[in-house]
This record gives sequence, structure tokens and C-alpha cells, in this order.
Amino acid sequence: DAPVGLMRARLALAALVLVLDQASKLAVLRLIEPYQTIPVIPGFNLTLAFNRGASFSFLADAGGWQRWLFSAISVAASVVIVVLLRRTAPGDRLNGIGLSLVLGGAVGNLIDRLWLGHVVDFLDVYYGASHWPAFNVADSAITVGAVLLVLGMWRQERAAA
Repeated sequence: DAPVGLMRARLALAALVLVLDQASKLAVLRLIEPYQTIPVIPGFNLTLAFNRGASFSFLADAGGWQRWLFSAISVAASVVIVVLLRRTAPGDRLNGIGLSLVLGGAVGNLIDRLWLGHVVDFLDVYYGASHWPAFNVADSAITVGAVLLVLGMWRQERAAA
């Protein structure tokens, strides 16, 4: 098990992601109208959008039951991640950071689902006329965390070989 101080640090990183995610969403909700686009730099806009589904709007058009399904999945995943964080070795920084980022992002999007009924997205990356689906800080943390977890597993496999 991870020492108490390390566990606190890992949970603090998750909390930082959560605060940054919720603060950025609150700011965007106050400053931008739904579906309004504000160009920032070429290839990047702020565009307020709402996602009732999962990644890439999966099941967004379902009748509302998906809110509770995805909320339950987020709660279960968060509990599993906290257990994994406790079990992650102190020297395993990649997996510890990766799990913390995924936890913070999962809880950030869970809060949106429970309080608003949808996830607030606003980061709009594009090339020419092709736009990636809008996303948010939580989604970014989950993605970076997942990449770190894959790298951590890859490093562990290389070390074992």
C-alpha cells in the first residue's frame, strides 16, 4: 500500500484536476452562450457544447437513462481507481500520476452529469473544416492519464523482460 503522504499527494492531484475542470466549466458557462464560437488561435476555438452521452457523444440521443448509467460507471470506476492508487507502489510514478488524472477527470464529468444532466464541453480543436468533438479539462486529464498508464505498463513489461 502507498504511504499516507503519497496517497494524499495523489488525491491532491486528482482534486487539482477537479477544481481546474469545474472552474473552467463555470467560467465558460458564465461567459459564452451555448454553441457560440470564440476563435482563440488558428486550430483552436472555445465553443460551449453539452454532451448527454459518453465520449464522442456515444448514446447522447438516448432517452435520458444514459445519464444514470454513465454516472454509475463513473462512481464505480472512481472507487476502483482509489483502490488502485492505494495499491500502486510508491516508486511507480507514471501509474500513480495516471490514475490520479483519470480520477480527477472522472469525478469532474460525474459532477456535471449529476447536477446538470450533461457534460459541459468547450475546447474545440480543428484543422480546416474538420473539428474534433468538443471536450473539456476533465476529458484532457483522462486522456493524458490513460496515456501515462499505458506507458507505465509498457515500462513494467520492458523491465520484466
